[in-house]
Amino acid sequence: MESNLLTAVFLPVALAIIMLGMGMALTIDDFKRIFVLPKAVITGLTLQLILLPVVGWFIADYSGLAPELAVGLMLLAICPGGATSNLITHLAKGDVALSITLTAITSCITVFSIPFLLNLSMNHFLGSGQMIALNIPQTILQIFLITVLPVSIGMLLNAKRPDLSQKFEKTVKILSGLFLVLIIAGAIVRERQNIIPFFIQVGPAALALNLITMALGYMGATLTKVTKSQRTSITIEVGIQNGTLGIAIASTILQNPAMAVPSAIYSLIMFATGGIFSAWMHRTPDET
Repeated sequence: MESNLLTAVFLPVALAIIMLGMGMALTIDDFKRIFVLPKAVITGLTLQLILLPVVGWFIADYSGLAPELAVGLMLLAICPGGATSNLITHLAKGDVALSITLTAITSCITVFSIPFLLNLSMNHFLGSGQMIALNIPQTILQIFLITVLPVSIGMLLNAKRPDLSQKFEKTVKILSGLFLVLIIAGAIVRERQNIIPFFIQVGPAALALNLITMALGYMGATLTKVTKSQRTSITIEVGIQNGTLGIAIASTILQNPAMAVPSAIYSLIMFATGGIFSAWMHRTPDET
């Protein structure tokens, strides 16, 4: 597969299908849940939208990453959660409804926050002389088209034709998983000549971002005294980001494959750490 076909056609379509699948599992009640579970939702949103970018900034700034890789790590840190975080939450016996709610709300908010924070990151790490020109209104529209729009279509299908939604939900989930693997593999293949040096450079920073944000998410949720299942969901939502979206933005909007590498490497790491956390939560006794 040629790189231009991957970035121009396959990647946006694949991400849209993944987001469509997520939308097919959503209802309006998921958005109303912020009023039903305000403490858990506000805790998760605060940690994910404020704490996560701050942690990402410090790691990118002090880890000695090359400027493009630092921007790629920041791009990952400002992305919302994704379908993977919902899956891992389910495996960890967390509050799946809360996880989906946080994913849905952050996906809507980050459509607007990503372009501004990304612009700020590029200015800091690349400098004004190397900065990539970013058309913010156009970027907002592009992110909307590959995230919010397919999620909305999935929700509409689920609301109007639940029978059809249920019929195709399993197929879409399988395709989503397949596309996720292909997207990560494609990003790695495109940078195959540099992947080992990149992994050496980015691996520790990506792992640090993953582990530190999961730890802080767990601590923050514990301090607010939410339930065990809610704490599990918040920990995963804060610590597991949408690497697929990071790869898509880096490859299609920024047209910089190197900036997609942190998201690709992170996507490999998060399955291992998410699995370990899930196993640990299974061993943790339920609250009485």
